[in-house]
Amino acid sequence: MEKKAGEKLQAAREAFELGNYNEAKILIDSIKMLYPKAFETRRAGIGLMQEVELKEQEKSLVYLDSMLQAKQKDFDAIKGKYTFEKDAEYQNIGNYLHPSQVIEKNLHRSFLRFQVDENGVMSMTSIYCGAHNIHHVAVKVTAPDGSFAETPAAKDSYETTDLGEKIEKADFKLGEDGNVMGFLYLNKDKNIKVNYQGERPYSITMTAADRQALASVYELAQLLSSMTEIKKNMEEANLKIEFVKKKMEERKDNAQE
Repeated sequence: MEKKAGEKLQAAREAFELGNYNEAKILIDSIKMLYPKAFETRRAGIGLMQEVELKEQEKSLVYLDSMLQAKQKDFDAIKGKYTFEKDAEYQNIGNYLHPSQVIEKNLHRSFLRFQVDENGVMSMTSIYCGAHNIHHVAVKVTAPDGSFAETPAAKDSYETTDLGEKIEKADFKLGEDGNVMGFLYLNKDKNIKVNYQGERPYSITMTAADRQALASVYELAQLLSSMTEIKKNMEEANLKIEFVKKKMEERKDNAQE
């Protein structure tokens, strides 16, 4: 029995050395199933399984690192096209937006403003400026063919008055926006009507510059969020490597006792 189990283990080791990690794992698992009493070989199999897992994670880390470097290169090539805003005193994470949408250039204007934070979380702010409040908490966007998307009521909205002008803002994060940003991206070359959903009816047509701002911020968000995802996967791989190395040390210590 130990002999047959040993042959399986040898086959697993050969598969491992050839880089066939999945095959090696299947062979190691089969020893436990087929030869449950081949304790010595099973113990050796556990050791080999740890080596396999370590190599898998290290290989994964190399792959993730090369992906991250490629994305970083893409980001470095385009980040100069965006305005970066960060209040060092109040914010840990800054935001990128299209230069045409900085607040100073858009005073007294009702429009949809788009930004993405450094982690790739995109958000939209519906801004209303006018003589009277409309008390809006949502927006509906409609394409020329009648198709539309609509936000739910905003979780964050506020109103203020500045020199008699009523200003209202409602914030929506991508994923909590009723797919409005995705809809706008798909219809970025069309005339879009924006209805502010409030106590009084109010609507605007998106300018070409605002549609361009949406498209460029949306694309940056895709890139930044994929970089964040890769970093998260790299952290997980590093934790797994630490865990496996610790287990290997414990086995070594137990073997020496």
